[in-house]
This record gives sequence, C-alpha cells and structure tokens, in this order.
Amino acid sequence: MKNIPKLRFPEFVNAGEWEEKIFSSYIKLYRGSSPRPIQEYLTQDVFGVNWIKIGDTKNAINFTIDKVEEKITSKGAEKSRKVEIGELILANSMSFGKTYELKIEGCIYDGWFVLREYEEYFYKPFLLQLLNSEYMQQQYKNLSAGGIVQNISGDIVNKTMIFHTSKKEQQKIADCLSSVDSLISAQSQKVELLKEHKKGLMQQLFPQDTEEVPKLRFPEFKNATKWEEKRLDSIADVVPSGDLDPECFSLIPTDKHIYPVYSNSVTEEGLYGYYTYSKYEKNSVTITARGTLGVAFTRHQEFMGIGRLLVVSNLQNTLPYFLKESWNYLAKIPLENGGIPQLTAVKAKAVLLAIPKPKEQQKIADCLSSIDEQISSQTRKLKTLKEHKKALMQQLFPNANSKDK
Repeated sequence: MKNIPKLRFPEFVNAGEWEEKIFSSYIKLYRGSSPRPIQEYLTQDVFGVNWIKIGDTKNAINFTIDKVEEKITSKGAEKSRKVEIGELILANSMSFGKTYELKIEGCIYDGWFVLREYEEYFYKPFLLQLLNSEYMQQQYKNLSAGGIVQNISGDIVNKTMIFHTSKKEQQKIADCLSSVDSLISAQSQKVELLKEHKKGLMQQLFPQDTEEVPKLRFPEFKNATKWEEKRLDSIADVVPSGDLDPECFSLIPTDKHIYPVYSNSVTEEGLYGYYTYSKYEKNSVTITARGTLGVAFTRHQEFMGIGRLLVVSNLQNTLPYFLKESWNYLAKIPLENGGIPQLTAVKAKAVLLAIPKPKEQQKIADCLSSIDEQISSQTRKLKTLKEHKKALMQQLFPNANSKDK
C-alpha cells in the first residue's frame, strides 16, 4: 500500500511515498495544568497572565488564538504550564482533537496539550493543517473508548499515525491551504459585517426603551400613529409544543408531512421526532423555551413541535416575520426558577412588544428580509469554500481509507 496523495504538485510527482509513523515518533506532548482552586488565582489585573481555556477557541480564526477571557496571577502561573507565542496546543477535552496556534503567550490548563520538539520533521503551518485534517480527527474518535467520549488522553494521541513528507512539499501544501483559509476568513468577515449591519439597522427601525416610535422611519410613515405596545397573547395564541416520545424517533425522516423544528435538543446533523400532537400551521412562529433561550423562528411549512418550544400562531394584524424580528430584538425574557433559563407560555404571553400598523410592519420586514437573503447567500458561499478546502485536503494528504495498492 502506497502513502501517496491523489493530488501532488508537479515537482513532487516522483518524490516517492510519504512516511507514516506513530505520533510520538515526531512530536512530544506536554499536558497543561491548573492551579486549584482556580478561583483563588483568577485576577482582573491587566498585568495578569493569559489563562488559555478551550472556551477561548470560539473566537479563533483559522485555528489561531489571539485573546482570552480570563487571566491568572503570577502565583497561579507558577502552578500551570507556560506557553509562548507561536506554539501549537491540542485540545484534549470538550471539542477534543483540534489544534490551535497561539498568537499570545500565557498558561494552559489541563484541557490542553502543548506540542514541542517537532521542528526537525515538520513545517509548522503544514503540521497545523495536518493535525486538523479529517484523517487525524477520525483516529482520535476511533481510538477513544466507544468513539463517544468528551476527552482524549496523551496515550491516545501518541498512538495515532501521522504522515510525513519533505519540508519543501509540506510548505507547498501549507501555502496552498492557507490561501484558501484567507478566502474563508474574508468570506466570514463578509457574513459578520452583514449581521452587524442588520443589527445596527434594527436599532434604528425599532423603538428603543421608552421611545414610542423608532429613530428611522420610512417616509410614508413619518406622520403615522405611534407604535402600540401590546401583550403577546393579545395578538396571537401561545402554546407549548408537543413533547418528544423517546420510543418513537429516528435520525432519518420518513414522513414527508413531519418537519424538523429547532430546539436545544436538535443536533446540527438534524434530529427528527415523531409525535402524537396535531400539526401546527405554516407561518407560525416558534420560540425556544430552554437552552438557547427565547430565540424566535418563522415556519413556512406545517410542522410537528419538538419539546422545549413555544408555538405562536393565529396572529392578528401582525406579520410572522415582523413578530419574529421584534421578539428577537425587543423582548425582555423573564426567567423561571431563580434564574434557570426557562421560558413558560404564561410568561411569554405577558411579554410586551411595540407593534406598528401592518403596512409599516411589511415595509420593515421587506427591508430586513432582503438583508437576510444576502446573509444566507454569503453564508452559502462560506460553506462552499469550507467544503472546497475539505475536499482539497482529502486530495493533498494520503487517504488511509483508500490508499493505492
């Protein structure tokens, strides 16, 4: 079996096979550590030491970390592991297996490994791409007990197989992939700018706090009546959705009349539930009642409700899209049970919303929905770029599951 990628740059076509050895042959792992109890070492001092956690990856771009949410004292740093700018750290908990390059110095807790002593074998940008490839990620899952765990050990990482080729070829591949990363970053910024634009526009198109009319009003409505504050139950019916039947669900939909509905229990891959409750009408609005709390969505098809949702239907003189946007922007979400994030139908019914006449609603809805379409279009382009990179990596790295014989 030959370790040769399907796609190779011309100058390396006759360069021979890639080498494949266990991880520990090329790279040394060092685990982070946490001073305990951590609360005693956290600090607000601007001169504190950056405390790098898994949660800090949520703002990472192209697998680089350049900011943190917390700092620890110098005493805490003595009990942790110091890392420098430019080092690579690998997550061993939560979304385990992902590797990041540091653009800051600081300390890592035991949810990270730092990778060292690999420079003789690897060009760092190439190694970062390789370690985040599907080939490596799948190995972590396969070597983890049952394939469904929340963390990986150093033994698991050290047992993985890793490819190696000349540094010249590594650099060529890294340069190619980083150019795609630049396109992905630029496209991500387009999406975020559009979202910020919509957010800023909504601040103008909806009344703020005690205002009775918005700051920005379309010309034909400048002299129109004030927006009227109404309880949600005065303009629509509000009911909890049906609950999930644990003995009757499937990952693949078989009934074309039953549609998935967002809730905190729905995975990104899609969880489709089957229920004994009646279908809800299209153009209803659903509001998440737990988890990601109080987010409204419009529905353009009949659907069956997954639990943890409130269904707002039979709207009177209020457009579904406008209600959804108004709710997401203006609604003050009341909490239940001493701060536990949960929204009941009773509380939702009492929420006050400022509502203009239907014609003004339509104008606002048309304006915002046009931005939504742009966001959707640019998001699709972003998804296409990410899929392109994934396919390119499958060609540029040897595929362990389909090697040439």
